[in-house]
Amino acid sequence: MSRLVLFLHSSAGRYGADRQLHALATGLDPERYRALVVLPDHGELAADLRRAGIEVLIRPLAVLRRALMSPRGISSVAVSFAADAGGLGRLARSRDVALVHTNTSVTLGGAGAARVAGVPHVWHVREVYAGFERWFPAYRRLLLRADALPCVSQATAAQFDGAAQARVLHDGLAIDPRRADRAASRAALGLPEDVVAVAVLGRISGWKGQDVLVRALAEPPLRDRPKVVAVVAGEPWRGEERHLRELHELAGRLGVADRLHHVGFRDDVEHVYGAADVVAVPSKQPDPLPNAALEAAAAGCCVVAADHGGLPEILRDGSTGTLVTPGDPGSLAAALADLAADGARREALGAAAAADVRARFGRERMLDEVQALYDELLG
Repeated sequence: MSRLVLFLHSSAGRYGADRQLHALATGLDPERYRALVVLPDHGELAADLRRAGIEVLIRPLAVLRRALMSPRGISSVAVSFAADAGGLGRLARSRDVALVHTNTSVTLGGAGAARVAGVPHVWHVREVYAGFERWFPAYRRLLLRADALPCVSQATAAQFDGAAQARVLHDGLAIDPRRADRAASRAALGLPEDVVAVAVLGRISGWKGQDVLVRALAEPPLRDRPKVVAVVAGEPWRGEERHLRELHELAGRLGVADRLHHVGFRDDVEHVYGAADVVAVPSKQPDPLPNAALEAAAAGCCVVAADHGGLPEILRDGSTGTLVTPGDPGSLAAALADLAADGARREALGAAAAADVRARFGRERMLDEVQALYDELLG
């Protein structure tokens, strides 16, 4: 008889970690494992999972957002953390859960729930805690209480200084990314045919680097190239809408407002890939293993990314993509100017990336490794 895995996840959208949760919960070998998923709210992910036949429960979960990553912020979630431990622990016991898998390291209740239920705890680390060095050592001690810490990249695992619980387990391609027809894609996004479109996909935030791309448009290599435009696909977290306002204000101050196209969150991501000449991943802080880069590369897009975090594990500079100095609009502008002038180079990099990434980051490889981890913990 298959054993029940309780998955806890911090959101219910269709962004990178959400899609990875969907891939895990729906990809388990039903003769070995089956999934029960707890999400903090109703959303696209809950609907997608239910359509796939996965049981989903909705209940408040303690989640450590970036805005709360401070001693005061951590204290503010302590009460809900304790409630999670008791409520989820009772749920795990009543449903005969064999293992708790917390899908992000900022979701707090799984540790206590597993302890209450007396079952192993897998705490998936999809975050790099750059900028929080003052308090991260205390949080790391909490994370290290898990039975296993699968880390999505070498950069993520390095935070644990060789601890036995931490191991690199790269994400797999949660979708089969494709590029739609260029003309149809440009029409769908409202983009002119004659522009060089540089797309950035993902949550609009203070660290994902959408502002770096906007600043790059005003740098000398691109300032006099009005046909090079930025396409921003994504929305801010609820309550953090200021990031989108600030992006438009920045574009206005720099005189590039007419070159910034915000297309919102797109379910039809194939049209973003199809419309883009280049996909940029200009994260200002180390990005653990961004699905935006993984999927764009697998779709055959030419990808330019910041040279830190897990991005060098996805792209090989000069052969399957281009890596630039993190947080440096001038470095990004220079790379984009070169690629804007060389369509053949863009196509060659995209084709090489698709072959390489699909070979190394397959979904089945990731599912095999996760279930082997479960087997190891459960004996």
